[in-house]
Amino acid sequence: MTTTRRKFLTTSAFAGTYSLLAPHARAQGANGQLRVAVVGVKGRGGSHIGAVLSHPKARLVALCDIDAGQLERRKGDLAKKKVAVETYTDYRKMCESDDIDAITIATCNHTHTIIALTAAAHGKHVYVEKPVSHNVWEGRKLAEGQEKYGVVIAHGFQRRSETSWQEAFAWLAEGNLGKLTLARGFCYKPRRSIGKVDGPQDPPAGVDYDLWSGPRKILPIMRKQFHYDWHWQSPYGNGDLGNQGPHQLDVCRWALGDPESLPPRTISIGGRYGYDDDGDTANTQVVWLETKPAPILFEVRGLPAKGLDWKNGMDRYKGVNLGNVIEYEGGTLTGGHGSGCVVKDKDGKEVRKFSGGQNHIHNWIDASRGGKQSPLHNAENGHLSAALAHIGNHSLALGKEHPQEQIAAALKDNAPLADSFERMREHLAANGLEDIQVGHGVPLSIKPGTEEFTGEFAAAATRRDREFYRKEFTLPNA
Repeated sequence: MTTTRRKFLTTSAFAGTYSLLAPHARAQGANGQLRVAVVGVKGRGGSHIGAVLSHPKARLVALCDIDAGQLERRKGDLAKKKVAVETYTDYRKMCESDDIDAITIATCNHTHTIIALTAAAHGKHVYVEKPVSHNVWEGRKLAEGQEKYGVVIAHGFQRRSETSWQEAFAWLAEGNLGKLTLARGFCYKPRRSIGKVDGPQDPPAGVDYDLWSGPRKILPIMRKQFHYDWHWQSPYGNGDLGNQGPHQLDVCRWALGDPESLPPRTISIGGRYGYDDDGDTANTQVVWLETKPAPILFEVRGLPAKGLDWKNGMDRYKGVNLGNVIEYEGGTLTGGHGSGCVVKDKDGKEVRKFSGGQNHIHNWIDASRGGKQSPLHNAENGHLSAALAHIGNHSLALGKEHPQEQIAAALKDNAPLADSFERMREHLAANGLEDIQVGHGVPLSIKPGTEEFTGEFAAAATRRDREFYRKEFTLPNA
């Protein structure tokens, strides 16, 4: 979105919302109901189905999934509720239907953007789960697609619909805690080993593996659990930094006032430790993002607090294991992965508590029906928040392992990052991993005002980010 358009949206009569619907995108079903299809019906897709069914001005008309068994199961469950739906295996066929106004996407990360853009190109409104993209480049294409196709494209960062966080940031913007100094995010979430197979596996019966692979090369299946464990394999998932992490990274960006550009410098430290399995994404990670007006510091821990024993629970930082600690001169704003947050002064005394929220998918339905969308929910914000995770992963993937003492010495001039790394070392030692070498990512620079990598590692980062796209699965606006 151009700066000129941004200024118009915030100064016009539509301040806080904007109208963007193209004429072909305005049609709706009978009685003004939004006719919705859900793509990806296992797991999170079930929540999408429930949200659509519970909105009085939406009608669930179709389901789409590459797994025939899951598709039939959901269709059967809906039939018991007297809800009839069409079913599709191929999202491209579904997007051609004139009987669908909008779609929600709860598929694997590597297919989020291509399905969203294909739907948008056919005039469908789109709700796409986090992260909205698998890399920075396609996330930008998604944001451009919202402008080009004139439809509503909303992201799956639910905090943006929670009145608690909106009210808290509005209160803090008045200067009640002084200047923002550091935005912290945490994903201390238990992640056990996904195991190790001794050779390529067959896809589950009823799964169209060609469609599941989408834009990626059709690679051998090297994991025991076909569904979900793709999160920990980089051709498809983005690790917990790009799985759970985007929720909390989005809150960090929100605290910063939603910067319109990516950080000029990023560095990440960590790796996958504690077990040898078929995953290749980090389960222990620290990311430093030199954003303005304050930096972001994000931590991932997938191992237990000590002894590699899950009975010992997970670490916490100031009471948080999954959430945010936003630091100001006069105290902190602290909240978990839910509709509530607390302001505390420098002594840890509670100053104010905020609570309350809204249904995020319902907000998208309302925006799609009315043709006006809050910038808080749009593809641009979804892209920029997801991109923070992608850059962090790129930094780590391009780095090398070094002795922990060597890394600690290199960080001595950055007190917050040095402290975060020292706590990571203590965490590793508590799990008997004090002697392992740790990955030290390369510093990645982005040219101001662009999303272009620059500097020594620019070419390598760009190659990694652009990925491989099969000819029949190229983005519509690439």
